Amino acid sequence: MKDKIVLIVGGSGGIGSATARKFGSKGAKVILAARNKVKAEEVAKEINDAGGEAYAIETDATDRAAVERMATEIEDQIGKIDVLINAFGQGIILPFLDIDPADAKEVIDVNVYGTFLVTQTVMKHMNEDEPTSVVMFPGTMGKYVMKNASVYAASKFAIQGFTKALIEEQRRGKTKFSLLYLGGVDTPFWDDDRVGMKVKKDMMLTTEEVADAVYYAVDQPSGSVLNEMVIQPQSHQLV
Repeated sequence: MKDKIVLIVGGSGGIGSATARKFGSKGAKVILAARNKVKAEEVAKEINDAGGEAYAIETDATDRAAVERMATEIEDQIGKIDVLINAFGQGIILPFLDIDPADAKEVIDVNVYGTFLVTQTVMKHMNEDEPTSVVMFPGTMGKYVMKNASVYAASKFAIQGFTKALIEEQRRGKTKFSLLYLGGVDTPFWDDDRVGMKVKKDMMLTTEEVADAVYYAVDQPSGSVLNEMVIQPQSHQLV
């Protein structure tokens, strides 16, 4: 992973920041892209202080101009991107009839359109000379359904279908795609008022465990690819 350029979109907290630390410790050049640049800069500084190489950049996954500017700046100032990790997204878990249509639109815009926009834009700026990797997080809600998860599951199933279609389209190319179906992870996701669930965070996956899985997926030998991985907490996390 030495000197590989790894872009983590959604790198200001949770899974994104833990994954950034993991790749930074392995010698990668890590770029943390987030709407909250201040938090991303804090993580980048932590990585740099530990002897790694990390940068922070502000972006909005749903803003075409911002995403294009991000990708262009990275290529011009650091180099061609080797790894894209789409660690951003929003959640909403509420009874269907209680969901505010504006909230539903926001979740779908971020999770679906944002994933499309970031992935398409970044792939145009990826290294053409070496194998590259794209990591997606459809989560278990992108594989199974759950009560009160209609809009959220719809957005996550969309990511699964989107990525599997890309796998077929890019089969003869050099880009590897990995889908990580994660169960409950101890992140700020559960603190959102739109996620109406009581959970036991201490029984969930840790962000460090997820970061290890992401690194494992990306660090496969050149002739192989980890297409899909399901990781669940051993114990049921709902109260």
